[in-house]
Amino acid sequence: MTMIQGMLQELEHEAATTRRVLERVPSDKLAWRPQARARTLGQLAFHIATVPAGVAELAATSPAEEPHFAEEPTPASTADLVPTLDRSVAHARAVLGSLYDAALTSTWRLMRGSRELLAMPRVQFLRAVLLNHWYHHRGQLTVYLRELGVAIPSIYGPSADENPFA
Repeated sequence: MTMIQGMLQELEHEAATTRRVLERVPSDKLAWRPQARARTLGQLAFHIATVPAGVAELAATSPAEEPHFAEEPTPASTADLVPTLDRSVAHARAVLGSLYDAALTSTWRLMRGSRELLAMPRVQFLRAVLLNHWYHHRGQLTVYLRELGVAIPSIYGPSADENPFA
């Protein structure tokens, strides 16, 4: 198994878990935020849905230019979240699926004009930003949902609301 095959298997497995969390986002609370500087529920959920494609595109380019993050989009409704996630994962799979181990171990660079901001093996960037960053925000979303009284699905085992082993 190549490194990318292992990473894509993990992406697929975690996408199923992420889908279960996104399915719980209440439509009438998309504008809710736990604190004035925080993302809204809709912005956070949409960010989570789009991370795989966005990070895959960034990882496929080296040197990559620093992304410009404008105002964060909010989905029109929660019905947009899961299809957006599915398209994002499919795109990430297509972009990353052709990377061989040599490409994954080569140095990936992020630039701001002529200034190098980051330089690391591409596989390290994918692990940190595609996967770990994605999991971080998914955990953040479960806190938002808990604050809103929404039942949290099982993620890596039972939650206080759902026990797949019972």
